Amino acid sequence: MAMADVTVRGAGIFGLSIAWICARRGARVQVVDPFGAGAGSSGGLVGALAPHVPENWNPKKQFQLESLLMAGSFWAGVEATGGVSAGYGRTGRLQPINDARMLELARQREVTARELWKDTAEWTVCKADSLGPWVPPSTTGYIIHDTLSARMHPRRACAALVSALAVMGIEVQPEAPDQGKVVHAKGYAGLLELNAAFGKTVGGGVKGQAALLRFHEGAVPQLYADSLHIIPHADGTLAIGSTSEREFEDGKATDAQLDDIVDRARTAVPVLHGAEVIERWAGVRPRAKSRAPMLGAWPDRDGHFIANGGFKIGFGMAPKAAHVMADMLLDGMDSIPEGFRVEDNL
Repeated sequence: MAMADVTVRGAGIFGLSIAWICARRGARVQVVDPFGAGAGSSGGLVGALAPHVPENWNPKKQFQLESLLMAGSFWAGVEATGGVSAGYGRTGRLQPINDARMLELARQREVTARELWKDTAEWTVCKADSLGPWVPPSTTGYIIHDTLSARMHPRRACAALVSALAVMGIEVQPEAPDQGKVVHAKGYAGLLELNAAFGKTVGGGVKGQAALLRFHEGAVPQLYADSLHIIPHADGTLAIGSTSEREFEDGKATDAQLDDIVDRARTAVPVLHGAEVIERWAGVRPRAKSRAPMLGAWPDRDGHFIANGGFKIGFGMAPKAAHVMADMLLDGMDSIPEGFRVEDNL
């Protein structure tokens, strides 16, 4: 193989997406992960690509908005090359409004969404009985419906990227020496390595547990009810997640906390009663100290770069993060927003 221009260490969603965009731009890329693609938290079940609320705007929310709007073309390009679908669909999201204060806030956000999202998507307050049968119960009778949220299946997304990269002659290797510029995109394990390298805590992990049910409702919106993401996938399954555990002993073990969120989901969406749980999953999601993705050059380590800390929004941020990192790696262009830089975590 010819000398690589870029070595990506880590085959989760950030690493694979960066490799894909760099390869699309003509770079010679190698991807290295001893555990294989999607072995960490990127191999989960949920796949909720959902925006932050449209208020108190900041660079993180703008970056996320731009990334969510890029997602359709991003995943279409991956599928067209590799022939494998990520299960992407911009199907929107429904959220019940359960008290008068929430209703007032929702109406305010309806106005700010028009200002901030402009004509790219809508955030509207609707009567629950106007939305058909697939709607969570609401004590006020009102529901928030946004048309920006999308869903995809995390494992299928990683498989789609692997297939597209393979068509371009790029395989995920268990080991290989560094060649060219090196991107460290190793998720939770990578953050622990960075903590040791910098001699301080720049990030850590938050465990999440999720369940997959056999339930087919078609291309309906995802639901956000009782602080749970309820995601109908394109393959006839439905994902429920997730817990957020800062303290844990075994990052891959499921327990009674998962039973609780399944019960809560069935209470919030009664039609789920009786749906078979076909998989239980747990994993540790990488969370940077700044709570935004950590992107950019590794300080004082020439030719090395970091892309980590996707936490709960890594799949939604990946299209934009991949383009920003490719800009830096291939063109020397720094367009990383405030709050996302490696230095913001030091």
